[in-house]
Amino acid sequence: MSKNFSIEEVAKHSVDKDCWIIIHGKVYDVTNFLDDHPGGKKVLLKAAGTDASKQFDAFHNPSVLKKLAVKYEIGLIGNDDSAQEEELGEEDLDNTTNSNPLIVGEPFGDMVPFGDPMWYQDWYSPYYNDSHRKLRKFVRDFVEKEIMSFCHEWDEAKAIPKEMFVKTAKVGFQGAIVGHVDTNMLPYGLPAGIEPKDWDNFHTLIVTDEIARCGSGGFLWALCGGLAIGLPPILHFGSQFLKDKVVKDCLSGTKMICLAITEPSGGSDVAGLQCEAKDMGDHYLLNGEKKWITNGVFADYFTVACRTGGPGFGGISFLLVEREMPGVATKQMLCSGVWPSGTAYVTFEDVKVPKENLIGKENKGFKYIMWNFNSERLGIIMQANRFARVCVEESIKYANKRETFGKKLIDHPVIRNKIAHMIRQVEATHAWMESLTYQTTKIPPHLLPLRLGGPIALCKAQATQTFEFCAREAAQIFGGLSYTRGGQGEKIERLYREVRAYAIPGGSEEIMLDLGVRQSMKIATFMGAKM
Repeated sequence: MSKNFSIEEVAKHSVDKDCWIIIHGKVYDVTNFLDDHPGGKKVLLKAAGTDASKQFDAFHNPSVLKKLAVKYEIGLIGNDDSAQEEELGEEDLDNTTNSNPLIVGEPFGDMVPFGDPMWYQDWYSPYYNDSHRKLRKFVRDFVEKEIMSFCHEWDEAKAIPKEMFVKTAKVGFQGAIVGHVDTNMLPYGLPAGIEPKDWDNFHTLIVTDEIARCGSGGFLWALCGGLAIGLPPILHFGSQFLKDKVVKDCLSGTKMICLAITEPSGGSDVAGLQCEAKDMGDHYLLNGEKKWITNGVFADYFTVACRTGGPGFGGISFLLVEREMPGVATKQMLCSGVWPSGTAYVTFEDVKVPKENLIGKENKGFKYIMWNFNSERLGIIMQANRFARVCVEESIKYANKRETFGKKLIDHPVIRNKIAHMIRQVEATHAWMESLTYQTTKIPPHLLPLRLGGPIALCKAQATQTFEFCAREAAQIFGGLSYTRGGQGEKIERLYREVRAYAIPGGSEEIMLDLGVRQSMKIATFMGAKM
């Protein structure tokens, strides 16, 4: 039980040899921190013995309290009753009743307006049940404790600690991100103890959306950028030998996999790839280069699209290449964003790939690539729109505490106008995303690439353009703080850098917009539309 102090007692500790402060109801002994304070000791001494919550909020990111200040926390402000209230368990909260007549459903989270999807903020939804709500809380608790406060540190280091991949695997995140996996291949089950038979694509949406609250594309891509697109070709089309070789290790976080399609000579033009695998009888001899390969720096396995036949779509195959094979080399690329995700330039020089490492059938790789694109693009939509929502949430919070010209930012009509335009785009995109997710639970799997390819492509362009708009407007609201790495504008600065990482990969916006219309016209013709 935390010790409780009165405000009068804290006030007695107000000198450099004995310095206490109060921040949001907690008492901190910062005596030994005075000389280490980045803003100088005088700033802390000026607030010594008082409630410094307002000063703290004006200059610090909330994560500081979780990472640094916790070492100096010595107690709480209040009496024993308040301490008892702090220790109320979940079962106690379940037995309380909500007396607010405005609340019509089950609110969840901080209730910042539009800071979460509407079904979090007490609105009804036809898509979610109790298992979704259970999963939502489970993922949020994990992200708040294990991820949120460390994203800036990992971003600056350009790496995620290896133990984090094992930690996320043990709570089931890797299995959840990949989607439907045979039960016997899940080393730790699915998050929140949800049974595979009860899992649907809305559970996957929740996991992706909640992790993205951390506001770091680098973390998201390190965790699932390679896994979510590199492993499915093996899960859906690979032999049992290949599944046994890689799936469990990848889902346990001990091995990493990536998808290697894009080449220096072209991005969205998959049919024009030049990486070549010659049939040498008992093996393929692989030569070529791949570029902008997410997770390539630390990947153990590469799902490689290469040319085994003639030019065009019909001559492409998929091979599983292992890092330990002679002739495989990777080099980290210096990109504007998603720094910890291990974006790599990959070269294959006379790599001998056993025939047993062929994924599916020879020269059928383009079909496997197309099968994978819908889920990849849906994942990008989920991440991009939550990042846009993070921009909304952070902007609203900041605008409610920052004052200019004698009033809070939120009281300036121009700021409210910016936030309103951010909100309308985020909510419209989220509703479209949920509708598409619902279709994936109903449309027969063999029709998904054809029926949903166009709408998903259009929604990807919508989501990434919304993300870009919101990042830009949030940066304007935060001003100079959004131009500074770390601090209060940490998430906004980082997300602004990462916009292009969502607008280009998985099919650039221009390609998506054109594909969306072409695909929709094709489907309309098949269905007998009169135009």
